[in-house]
Amino acid sequence: MLVTALTGNIGSGKSTVASVFQCLGIPVYHADAEAKKMYQRQEVLKEAVSMAGEQILGPDGRFMPQSLAEVAFRDPLLLRKLNRLIHPLVMDDFRGWVLRQRDAAYVLQEAAIIFESGLREQFDKVIHVSCPEEIAIRRIEKRDHVSREQILQRMKFQFPDREKADLADFVILNDGSTLVIPQVLAIHQALIS
Repeated sequence: MLVTALTGNIGSGKSTVASVFQCLGIPVYHADAEAKKMYQRQEVLKEAVSMAGEQILGPDGRFMPQSLAEVAFRDPLLLRKLNRLIHPLVMDDFRGWVLRQRDAAYVLQEAAIIFESGLREQFDKVIHVSCPEEIAIRRIEKRDHVSREQILQRMKFQFPDREKADLADFVILNDGSTLVIPQVLAIHQALIS
């Protein structure tokens, strides 16, 4: 079974592309969603609070992902520390998940920062979802209701789209006018043959 990464910068449409692969019966592991679950673990949350402060907790003491994002994307050192805390946990969970997908021709891990995290070697193939920056910004503004400045701040922590495209085995252009499904089907055929 091939272990494949599906990556792309914020607002590129990774989740949309992942859902097309899921419609083809391909198991998809959503790394960002799983990372948020990891912060629910008491020992992980305690460590994150020691790094980022109690501002990442709501009045009821619950983890607030948006607050963590706001703090982390303003502090590159903190972001690196948090990534060092959470990425090994997510990858361990992913490896266990892969073992349970025995009947799949291949599996996908959807994650934004495969290359930035030095995780490329963990995957047989990498698919990059490419999107022009302005389109991505408009998507994120609409989806997350955050300012352009906040989006650009987050984008600073990702490799440029072109660089990721050069590093990937496959590229899907998701610019709002190019059809995505035929691109996914072509990659799917390549991966199962």
